[in-house]
Amino acid sequence: MIQHRETRAKRIALWCMALGILIPGGYGFTEKLIQFIRTLNTEEGAGFTIIPISNYFLIAAGMACLLGWAIIHGMFRDVESPKYKMLEREAELDRIEGLGE
Repeated sequence: MIQHRETRAKRIALWCMALGILIPGGYGFTEKLIQFIRTLNTEEGAGFTIIPISNYFLIAAGMACLLGWAIIHGMFRDVESPKYKMLEREAELDRIEGLGE
């Protein structure tokens, strides 16, 4: 029962942090994109804004692909175990080095 509460609390905290980052980031991205599109309607800025807009879309698509790949491959399921694996490997390497001397 206590484990279930901790897991649920961690999930809620994770979602709150994710939304706290994604909502302002998405707003900023959308606002800048709208400014670029408005600049397209002017004569002096039409050619200049095509490159930044295409860069925005390429970067956003790349980040979305990376996020999807990480979710599909379970990168967010167990975020605690890599640090323990690293410490175990370091201890094993230290043990092997100690045998080689």
